[in-house]
Amino acid sequence: MANAAIVLTNISKSYDKVKAVDDISIAIKPGELFGLIGPDGAGKTTIFRILTTLLLPDTGIANVSGNDVVKNYKEIRKSIGYMPGRFSLYQDLTVHENLTFFATLFGTTIEENYNLIKDIYEQIKPFSNRRAGKLSGGMKQKLALCCALIHKPNVLFLDEPTTGVDVVSRREFWEMLKRLKQQGITILVSTPYMDEAMLCERIALIQKGKILGIDTPQNIINSFPAKLYAAKADNIYNLLKDLRRFNEIETRYPFGEWLHVTLKDANADGERVIYNYAKEQGHKNIEVKIIKPSIEDSFIRLSNPITLQRLETNEPVKQQ
Repeated sequence: MANAAIVLTNISKSYDKVKAVDDISIAIKPGELFGLIGPDGAGKTTIFRILTTLLLPDTGIANVSGNDVVKNYKEIRKSIGYMPGRFSLYQDLTVHENLTFFATLFGTTIEENYNLIKDIYEQIKPFSNRRAGKLSGGMKQKLALCCALIHKPNVLFLDEPTTGVDVVSRREFWEMLKRLKQQGITILVSTPYMDEAMLCERIALIQKGKILGIDTPQNIINSFPAKLYAAKADNIYNLLKDLRRFNEIETRYPFGEWLHVTLKDANADGERVIYNYAKEQGHKNIEVKIIKPSIEDSFIRLSNPITLQRLETNEPVKQQ
């Protein structure tokens, strides 16, 4: 992609015999809000550490704002903002002291770039004299974002910024990201939360160090290649076991209080087929309906068979 803000080309990284990142290529447009979506251990943090020049790739090339992560690491460090997954500010410094410290490191002041952080900082300003270690999770999150932005970076890296944060703070955080994007900042954010994938312009689904797909969230959902059904009965665990023995079923896995099911025959009347089979097996209060796939369904579909097998054998909560 010409003039991309972030480019990874055939990047690989191993830790001993474990391949954390396996031949990954991604190009992210300037000003784009791009999501790296996958579970813990998928390779997201390794990619972030390579792009922020904290880790060298074993093979491949990576560029940030036209700068090579190996040859031009000093230029990259001056022009990016990085918010790691774990809160890493100085716990014994106050909110204001932390922000002043990071501004000074980059040769600027809070006042010089205040317009960039104003909407965020106003929310934590009443706590400006409180030590960072005494802040709530949501307030720590806002302070870390302010410190990552205070030098007006071109690219912002946010590694699982909402993990362990309450639902309200998560929602507020994504509203802040939308406003930041309007200021032309390229944002790369990683998250294990599939619902947050829908808030990105484009996403890359990643599992075990490999990219499963790159596109807009809606396009990934639209590419789901089968009709998807939700089914449940009085004893959902026994229903799952029975559906595993049914030859007409392609996939079935727990999804909340339902089982999500696809059939081998795309033209079959899935609702009737699943209902009749469940009834033949003696199940009561059977419900079957056709549903639209979610981004999580798409991720499961694209994942390798081992992932799907793990989901299928994970016992759902039994109904009382």
